[in-house]
Amino acid sequence: MPDIIRVTGLNKSFKLSAKQQKLENTKEKVIHAVNNLSFTADKGEIFGLLGPNGAGKTTTLRMLATLIKPDSGDALLDGASIANQPELVRAKIGFLTSELKLEEFFTPDYLYDFFCALHGIDPAVRNARKKEIFNKFGINEFAGVKVANLSTGMKQKTSLAISLVHDPGIIIFDEPTNGLDVITAKVVTEYLIELRSRGKTIIVSTHIFSLVEKICDRVGIIIKGNMTACGTLDQIRAGKSLEDRFFDIYSETVGTI
Repeated sequence: MPDIIRVTGLNKSFKLSAKQQKLENTKEKVIHAVNNLSFTADKGEIFGLLGPNGAGKTTTLRMLATLIKPDSGDALLDGASIANQPELVRAKIGFLTSELKLEEFFTPDYLYDFFCALHGIDPAVRNARKKEIFNKFGINEFAGVKVANLSTGMKQKTSLAISLVHDPGIIIFDEPTNGLDVITAKVVTEYLIELRSRGKTIIVSTHIFSLVEKICDRVGIIIKGNMTACGTLDQIRAGKSLEDRFFDIYSETVGTI
């Protein structure tokens, strides 16, 4: 099975202000968020990036989504380079983050149509897709309600719908169930599994062990910007629970918990 995503030697550092140095309790003026990161993801696979807060997961996904540039290294997404072909990459992917802020004055219906227009989607195709996904996520009842008046879960569902208007083959989700109630989290999780069955390649970042075990085919454990382990769930678990193996690897890497 061919790899649709090939990440090779990604590096990213950030300069720290004096205030940030104090918050991080460090005298270092530069933080190395991602260090020589490499991995692949195949067609029809869910690949999980598992790690604690501050491990470099979000920075990695932002580089893959071409929101920030790597200092060095590259990634090919369905053959398009994040370093040299960012516009082509953006046309191939859907990206969702909990930090995505929807304009509160507009409605889900308006926003869906607006983003379809940006992607040049034919109105007939737009309407068919919108009907399908709005029904699936229960958005129809709230399609005409301003985002400002929606619940957190409904905002997340709307964000998900908008990120997939162009039916991308590659989907990148940063903490897809973060902050969601258990019902909404279940709906989102089941939809990710459905997308995989359609042949989509999906990358999710998370710190939730149960989510990885439920949906991921392979997982990479990232700690302090480094890929410390990568493989199938069975390879990573090595006869233990994923949680136990993670803390084994964490202790081996950091030296303490």
